[in-house]
Amino acid sequence: MTQSDGYLLDNRQSEAAQRFDAFASLFDPTTLRHLEALGLGPGGHCWEVGAGGTSVVSWLAEKVGPAGRVVATDLDTSLLTPVARPPVEARVHDVGTQEPPGEGFDVVHARLVLVHVPDRAKALNSMIEALRPGGWLLVEDADPALQPLICPDEYGPEQRLANRLRQGFRKLLADRGADLSYGRKLPRLLREAGLLDVQADAYFPVTSPACTALESATVRQIRDRLVTAGLATDEEIDRHLANVEAGGMDLVTAPMVSAWGRKA
Repeated sequence: MTQSDGYLLDNRQSEAAQRFDAFASLFDPTTLRHLEALGLGPGGHCWEVGAGGTSVVSWLAEKVGPAGRVVATDLDTSLLTPVARPPVEARVHDVGTQEPPGEGFDVVHARLVLVHVPDRAKALNSMIEALRPGGWLLVEDADPALQPLICPDEYGPEQRLANRLRQGFRKLLADRGADLSYGRKLPRLLREAGLLDVQADAYFPVTSPACTALESATVRQIRDRLVTAGLATDEEIDRHLANVEAGGMDLVTAPMVSAWGRKA
């Protein structure tokens, strides 16, 4: 998928940086815990797929040091400018259609990327191909179908409206080829691809300021598409954003499944 194909959550939109900040607050502790366990150290080579923001890339750069290499790729690398200096190489790249940006990587990581890629199988194979023998792949992706609600405790009209808008968001994603049950498939897909020592876990934040910030930024980012598709009215979106801003709702995210395995 390219930006011109109408990617629902375009990095060039003003809300994208707010979403990446919220993702960092919500998911970096889990992601960095897993990356730390893979043993990446000074001189290591890693590929961060669909990097988006800078938090994980900066952590990887610190781990590998000046003798290492961090290739950070995305459809749009504009948000990577602050860290685009050695050992970080920022490259415009489509993991679903292009060859890997190198080989012999010790670690390849993608977070909340493959669920959006039309040719997920090709992307996954590309990431594995780029690993050195014994290198580790860590894939983290959401499973919105496993927990589809933004407000599981649907006790009032504000929560019902929030869940209806979330249903519209899921429809927009599905219409663009997103696999809303992809997260749960990751352990099986890694095993079927021949990786060894495959393990997985999941993280499911229930309420936090970052959940609230993520919901606000996401709804603002997809507002026009929701209205154009007849999934919500401007008045409903304004009301929901006001409800979110008021801070009285417990907003959750879809479970993020982390799966990792080692190349033979």
